[in-house]
Amino acid sequence: MVSRIAVIMSLYRNDTIEFVTLAVESILNQSYTDFDLYIQYDGPIKDEVDAYLSHLNDERIHIYKRLENKGLAQSLNDLLKIVKPLEYDYIARMDADDISTTDRFEKQIHYLQSHFHIDMVGGAINEIDENGRNRGKVTSYPCTADECRSFFAKRNPVAHPTVMFRRSFFDKAGWHYPTDYVRNEDTRLWHEGYKHGCKIANIPDVVLNFRMTDDMFKNRRNGKAFAKSQLELRLQIKNDLGYGFMAVVYAYAMYILMISPSWLLKFAYKVLR
Repeated sequence: MVSRIAVIMSLYRNDTIEFVTLAVESILNQSYTDFDLYIQYDGPIKDEVDAYLSHLNDERIHIYKRLENKGLAQSLNDLLKIVKPLEYDYIARMDADDISTTDRFEKQIHYLQSHFHIDMVGGAINEIDENGRNRGKVTSYPCTADECRSFFAKRNPVAHPTVMFRRSFFDKAGWHYPTDYVRNEDTRLWHEGYKHGCKIANIPDVVLNFRMTDDMFKNRRNGKAFAKSQLELRLQIKNDLGYGFMAVVYAYAMYILMISPSWLLKFAYKVLR
Protein backbone atom coordinates (compact mmCIF):
# COMPACT_ATOMS: atom_id res chain seq x y z
CA MET A 1 0.00 0.00 0.00
CA VAL A 2 1.32 3.41 -0.97
CA SER A 3 1.08 6.04 1.75
CA ARG A 4 1.30 9.78 1.12
CA ILE A 5 3.60 12.02 3.13
CA ALA A 6 3.45 15.78 3.64
CA VAL A 7 6.89 17.17 4.50
CA ILE A 8 6.86 20.51 6.33
CA MET A 9 9.83 22.89 6.41
CA SER A 10 10.28 26.50 7.52
CA LEU A 11 12.83 28.97 6.12
CA TYR A 12 14.00 32.29 7.53
CA ARG A 13 16.52 35.02 6.75
CA ASN A 14 19.62 33.24 8.11
CA ASP A 15 19.20 30.10 6.02
CA THR A 16 21.96 29.94 3.41
CA ILE A 17 21.76 28.75 -0.18
CA GLU A 18 24.35 26.03 0.51
CA PHE A 19 22.46 24.53 3.43
CA VAL A 20 18.99 24.88 1.88
CA THR A 21 20.11 23.24 -1.36
CA LEU A 22 21.48 20.21 0.48
CA ALA A 23 18.39 19.96 2.69
CA VAL A 24 15.89 20.18 -0.17
CA GLU A 25 17.82 17.81 -2.41
CA SER A 26 18.00 15.25 0.38
CA ILE A 27 14.19 15.24 0.39
CA LEU A 28 13.71 15.25 -3.38
CA ASN A 29 16.15 12.33 -3.71
CA GLN A 30 14.37 10.07 -1.23
CA SER A 31 13.99 6.43 -2.26
CA TYR A 32 10.34 6.72 -1.19
CA THR A 33 8.83 9.18 -3.64
CA ASP A 34 5.13 9.61 -2.78
CA PHE A 35 5.39 12.87 -0.85
CA ASP A 36 4.85 16.60 -1.16
CA LEU A 37 7.21 19.20 0.28
CA TYR A 38 5.58 22.25 1.87
CA ILE A 39 7.86 25.21 2.56
CA GLN A 40 6.90 28.29 4.57
CA TYR A 41 8.94 31.48 4.30
CA ASP A 42 9.07 32.88 7.83
CA GLY A 43 9.58 36.46 6.76
CA PRO A 44 12.04 37.62 4.07
CA ILE A 45 14.68 35.10 3.04
CA LYS A 46 17.89 35.44 1.03
CA ASP A 47 17.31 36.30 -2.64
CA GLU A 48 19.45 33.43 -3.87
CA VAL A 49 17.48 30.95 -1.76
CA ASP A 50 14.18 32.24 -3.13
CA ALA A 51 15.55 32.08 -6.69
CA TYR A 52 16.74 28.50 -6.21
CA LEU A 53 13.41 27.29 -4.85
CA SER A 54 11.36 29.21 -7.41
CA HIS A 55 13.20 27.56 -10.28
CA LEU A 56 12.90 23.98 -9.06
CA ASN A 57 10.85 22.08 -11.58
CA ASP A 58 9.13 19.62 -9.27
CA GLU A 59 5.37 19.52 -8.83
CA ARG A 60 5.78 18.07 -5.33
CA ILE A 61 7.10 21.41 -4.00
CA HIS A 62 4.62 23.94 -2.58
CA ILE A 63 5.92 27.32 -1.37
CA TYR A 64 4.14 29.78 0.90
CA LYS A 65 5.51 33.23 1.64
CA ARG A 66 4.99 35.54 4.60
CA LEU A 67 6.55 38.98 4.97
CA GLU A 68 6.67 38.92 8.76
CA ASN A 69 8.93 36.68 10.84
CA LYS A 70 6.71 34.91 13.38
CA GLY A 71 8.93 32.01 14.46
CA LEU A 72 9.19 28.30 13.77
CA ALA A 73 6.09 27.22 15.67
CA GLN A 74 3.82 29.61 13.76
CA SER A 75 5.32 28.56 10.42
CA LEU A 76 4.76 24.88 11.15
CA ASN A 77 1.23 25.61 12.35
CA ASP A 78 0.48 27.46 9.12
CA LEU A 79 1.64 24.43 7.14
CA LEU A 80 -0.33 22.02 9.33
CA LYS A 81 -3.48 24.01 8.55
CA ILE A 82 -2.75 23.56 4.85
CA VAL A 83 -2.03 19.82 4.92
CA LYS A 84 -4.71 18.77 7.44
CA PRO A 85 -7.66 18.68 4.99
CA LEU A 86 -5.57 16.99 2.28
CA GLU A 87 -5.72 13.60 4.01
CA TYR A 88 -2.03 12.75 4.01
CA ASP A 89 -1.26 9.54 5.87
CA TYR A 90 1.90 10.93 7.43
CA ILE A 91 3.51 14.29 8.16
CA ALA A 92 7.31 14.50 8.26
CA ARG A 93 9.52 17.29 9.59
CA MET A 94 12.61 18.68 7.96
CA ASP A 95 14.90 21.59 8.84
CA ALA A 96 16.59 23.82 6.29
CA ASP A 97 20.16 23.14 7.43
CA ASP A 98 20.09 19.35 7.89
CA ILE A 99 20.42 16.47 5.41
CA SER A 100 18.10 13.47 5.43
CA THR A 101 19.51 10.08 4.50
CA THR A 102 18.21 8.82 1.17
CA ASP A 103 16.25 5.97 2.77
CA ARG A 104 14.84 7.94 5.71
CA PHE A 105 11.21 7.97 4.55
CA GLU A 106 11.34 4.39 3.35
CA LYS A 107 12.53 3.16 6.74
CA GLN A 108 10.12 5.26 8.77
CA ILE A 109 7.13 4.31 6.61
CA HIS A 110 8.06 0.64 6.97
CA TYR A 111 8.27 1.01 10.74
CA LEU A 112 4.93 2.78 11.08
CA GLN A 113 3.18 0.29 8.82
CA SER A 114 4.40 -2.57 11.01
CA HIS A 115 3.80 -0.80 14.36
CA PHE A 116 0.22 0.43 14.15
CA HIS A 117 0.12 1.53 17.79
CA ILE A 118 2.92 4.10 17.25
CA ASP A 119 1.82 7.66 16.47
CA MET A 120 5.24 9.19 15.76
CA VAL A 121 8.68 7.84 14.94
CA GLY A 122 12.12 9.46 14.91
CA GLY A 123 15.61 8.09 14.46
CA ALA A 124 19.28 8.51 15.24
CA ILE A 125 21.27 11.53 14.05
CA ASN A 126 24.81 11.91 12.77
CA GLU A 127 26.30 15.28 13.67
CA ILE A 128 28.01 17.37 11.00
CA ASP A 129 29.64 20.79 11.26
CA GLU A 130 28.99 23.95 9.23
CA ASN A 131 31.20 22.57 6.45
CA GLY A 132 29.39 19.25 6.27
CA ARG A 133 32.18 17.29 7.92
CA ASN A 134 31.35 14.54 10.38
CA ARG A 135 31.87 15.57 13.99
CA GLY A 136 32.43 11.93 14.95
CA LYS A 137 29.25 11.71 17.02
CA VAL A 138 26.11 9.70 16.40
CA THR A 139 23.28 10.32 18.85
CA SER A 140 20.81 7.49 19.31
CA TYR A 141 17.52 7.74 21.15
CA PRO A 142 15.46 5.14 23.02
CA CYS A 143 13.56 2.95 20.59
CA THR A 144 10.43 1.55 22.23
CA ALA A 145 7.39 3.57 23.26
CA ASP A 146 7.88 2.75 26.95
CA GLU A 147 11.57 3.70 26.82
CA CYS A 148 10.76 7.00 25.12
CA ARG A 149 8.12 7.94 27.67
CA SER A 150 10.49 7.20 30.55
CA PHE A 151 13.28 9.14 28.85
CA PHE A 152 11.06 12.22 28.56
CA ALA A 153 11.46 12.69 32.32
CA LYS A 154 15.01 13.85 31.53
CA ARG A 155 14.87 15.36 28.07
CA ASN A 156 13.32 15.01 24.64
CA PRO A 157 13.06 11.39 23.46
CA VAL A 158 13.36 12.27 19.76
CA ALA A 159 15.28 14.71 17.54
CA HIS A 160 12.64 17.05 16.14
CA PRO A 161 13.88 17.22 12.51
CA THR A 162 13.87 13.40 12.27
CA VAL A 163 10.24 12.80 13.13
CA MET A 164 7.44 11.40 11.04
CA PHE A 165 3.92 11.67 12.44
CA ARG A 166 0.99 9.46 11.77
CA ARG A 167 -2.18 11.56 11.37
CA SER A 168 -3.38 10.04 14.62
CA PHE A 169 -0.79 12.05 16.57
CA PHE A 170 -2.36 15.36 15.65
CA ASP A 171 -5.89 13.98 15.89
CA LYS A 172 -5.12 13.19 19.53
CA ALA A 173 -2.84 16.09 20.52
CA GLY A 174 -4.33 18.82 18.34
CA TRP A 175 -3.27 20.07 14.92
CA HIS A 176 -0.85 22.71 16.12
CA TYR A 177 2.47 23.26 17.87
CA PRO A 178 1.92 25.01 21.23
CA THR A 179 3.33 28.54 21.25
CA ASP A 180 3.34 29.26 24.98
CA TYR A 181 7.03 28.37 25.46
CA VAL A 182 9.27 30.12 22.92
CA ARG A 183 11.85 27.82 21.27
CA ASN A 184 10.35 24.83 23.06
CA GLU A 185 7.62 24.07 20.55
CA ASP A 186 8.88 20.52 20.04
CA THR A 187 9.05 19.70 23.77
CA ARG A 188 5.55 21.11 24.24
CA LEU A 189 4.22 19.07 21.35
CA TRP A 190 5.62 15.84 22.82
CA HIS A 191 4.14 16.96 26.15
CA GLU A 192 0.69 17.38 24.62
CA GLY A 193 1.08 14.10 22.77
CA TYR A 194 1.79 12.17 25.94
CA LYS A 195 -1.03 13.93 27.79
CA HIS A 196 -3.42 12.67 25.11
CA GLY A 197 -2.17 9.09 24.89
CA CYS A 198 0.21 9.27 21.93
CA LYS A 199 2.91 6.63 21.49
CA ILE A 200 6.36 7.83 20.41
CA ALA A 201 9.26 5.64 19.23
CA ASN A 202 12.52 5.70 17.28
CA ILE A 203 14.24 3.44 14.81
CA PRO A 204 17.91 2.75 15.62
CA ASP A 205 19.14 3.78 12.17
CA VAL A 206 20.67 7.16 11.39
CA VAL A 207 18.05 9.05 9.38
CA LEU A 208 19.51 12.56 9.42
CA ASN A 209 22.80 14.41 9.25
CA PHE A 210 22.23 17.06 11.90
CA ARG A 211 24.16 20.30 11.49
CA MET A 212 25.76 21.34 14.76
CA THR A 213 27.59 24.67 15.05
CA ASP A 214 29.15 26.61 17.92
CA ASP A 215 26.54 29.33 17.43
CA MET A 216 23.87 26.90 18.59
CA PHE A 217 25.35 26.96 22.08
CA LYS A 218 25.77 30.73 22.08
CA ASN A 219 22.44 31.76 20.58
CA ARG A 220 19.87 29.02 21.12
CA ARG A 221 20.84 27.08 24.19
CA ASN A 222 22.04 29.78 26.56
CA GLY A 223 20.48 32.69 28.41
CA LYS A 224 18.72 32.99 31.76
CA ALA A 225 15.28 33.73 30.33
CA PHE A 226 15.31 30.64 28.14
CA ALA A 227 16.74 28.54 30.98
CA LYS A 228 13.98 29.69 33.33
CA SER A 229 11.34 28.91 30.72
CA GLN A 230 12.84 25.46 30.19
CA LEU A 231 12.82 24.80 33.94
CA GLU A 232 9.18 25.83 34.27
CA LEU A 233 8.20 23.58 31.38
CA ARG A 234 10.14 20.61 32.74
CA LEU A 235 8.46 20.93 36.13
CA GLN A 236 5.07 21.16 34.42
CA ILE A 237 5.84 18.01 32.43
CA LYS A 238 6.87 16.24 35.64
CA ASN A 239 3.54 17.08 37.28
CA ASP A 240 1.34 16.38 34.25
CA LEU A 241 2.90 13.02 33.37
CA GLY A 242 3.53 11.78 36.90
CA TYR A 243 7.29 11.46 36.79
CA GLY A 244 9.15 10.96 40.08
CA PHE A 245 11.57 13.11 42.03
CA MET A 246 14.46 12.46 39.65
CA ALA A 247 12.64 14.49 37.01
CA VAL A 248 13.00 17.50 39.31
CA VAL A 249 16.71 16.79 39.72
CA TYR A 250 17.18 16.59 35.95
CA ALA A 251 15.21 19.82 35.46
CA TYR A 252 17.38 21.81 37.85
CA ALA A 253 20.58 20.24 36.54
CA MET A 254 19.63 21.35 33.03
CA TYR A 255 18.80 24.82 34.32
CA ILE A 256 22.25 25.17 35.90
CA LEU A 257 23.93 24.04 32.68
CA MET A 258 21.91 26.45 30.56
CA ILE A 259 22.94 29.49 32.60
CA SER A 260 26.58 28.37 32.52
CA PRO A 261 29.16 29.73 30.05
CA SER A 262 28.72 28.43 26.51
CA TRP A 263 32.02 26.51 26.63
CA LEU A 264 30.77 24.53 29.65
CA LEU A 265 27.44 23.84 27.98
CA LYS A 266 29.28 22.64 24.87
CA PHE A 267 31.45 20.32 26.99
CA ALA A 268 28.42 18.92 28.82
CA TYR A 269 26.67 18.32 25.49
CA LYS A 270 29.59 16.24 24.25
CA VAL A 271 29.78 14.20 27.44
CA LEU A 272 26.12 13.71 28.31
CA ARG A 273 24.25 13.57 25.00
